[in-house]
Amino acid sequence: MKRSHSFLTTLRETPAEAKIVSHRLMLRAGMIHQTSAGIYSWLPLGLRVLKKIEQIVREEQDKAGAQEVILPLVQPADLWRESGRYDAYGKEMLRFCDRHERDMLYGPTAEEVITDVFRHAVTSYKQLPQLLYQIHWKFRDEIRPRFGVMRGREFLMKDTYSFDISQEAARLSYQLMFRTYLKTFARLDLTSVPVKAPTGPIGGDLSHEFQVLAETGESEIFYDVQLEQLRQDPAEVDIDKLIQIYAAADELHDPKTCPVPEDQLKTARGIEVGHIFYFGTKYAEPMNAHVSNQDGERVPVHMGSYGIGVSRLVAAIIEAHHDAKGIIWPESVAPYKVGLVNVRTGDQPCDALCDQIYQSLSNAGVEVLYDDRPERAGVKFADMDLIGLPWQIIVGPRGAPQRQVELKNRLTGEVVTEGVASAIERMIA
Repeated sequence: MKRSHSFLTTLRETPAEAKIVSHRLMLRAGMIHQTSAGIYSWLPLGLRVLKKIEQIVREEQDKAGAQEVILPLVQPADLWRESGRYDAYGKEMLRFCDRHERDMLYGPTAEEVITDVFRHAVTSYKQLPQLLYQIHWKFRDEIRPRFGVMRGREFLMKDTYSFDISQEAARLSYQLMFRTYLKTFARLDLTSVPVKAPTGPIGGDLSHEFQVLAETGESEIFYDVQLEQLRQDPAEVDIDKLIQIYAAADELHDPKTCPVPEDQLKTARGIEVGHIFYFGTKYAEPMNAHVSNQDGERVPVHMGSYGIGVSRLVAAIIEAHHDAKGIIWPESVAPYKVGLVNVRTGDQPCDALCDQIYQSLSNAGVEVLYDDRPERAGVKFADMDLIGLPWQIIVGPRGAPQRQVELKNRLTGEVVTEGVASAIERMIA
């Protein structure tokens, strides 16, 4: 993408309403636009990141054997009355009537809808287990939306639902999703800490939050140092053992009853990006989601739900990966891999060399943002650091005639001078 043709406007000054790093940088980098309180339009640069995170989440769900569906945003209140949650959920649920005066709601979550889908399709234990998921928008009418997409009213979420014949089988599904979450966050270059959590309005008796470590995190978390050794390889970790290790966020941590010796207890700041629940037959019983067991008896299925805040992850990654100049994207989710900077647009050797680099990388499938604007070099450098692409190729009037470029690593700040062929080869590798 050529910057001169892109829908991308960066800001020099920080908007007054932005109180945390990710909100400030997302607005300044032109990733989002606030349409209403807690409701954002995702602009091209932000959407590229959002889609890459979404795809990583999808790939890990697919590897776990979950099947993707799309459930309705607008849900009938009658389903929620069946489960008993309609009146209990609270004012975060946006309720309204349709033109036929039927009570409807904009879905804050989808346990009732997926249970209804399941009960009309599955009748026997032979069809279990089932894992169904969606990546879809949701709405919760937060009383005080703040911190940009970190705590908005409208948000993109991945929610998975498990259906099993027994509690024992359901806990295996829970462990499977637990491991899948560790793998997902590792792919996003995030250090995650699973902590025991309250079940809230979802219900159930087993629940974990996944907190990603960031110095600017909203929660203080406390955990046994053993957790660091066990979570190194998500594919090999003993989930049963991991679940038993102490970890809690500030609201559940009590220093008086904490079982971990002080010299073994670590503290850090964290941002919640995922929450998993096992809630047994909480929805199956009242909504008649029964199947026949091996003895031919009709029994309620055991369920769990597993959420990841996909849009929230964009902000969490920024909180964990930034410096004074701007964002530092991990390559796995960067909107473009390479930022190509033409230091002197209009200079024939610079233009020709940039065009060659841009074409070569694009033809090789490397995503490039080419700053071809007739702006001062300092403006271009500041914008590239703000946007935070992993690599910058800088073409200036001194090096262009000799086909020399500067290659900058955004993470380390290291700048090396290379021949153009070598720089292109490194970016394609």
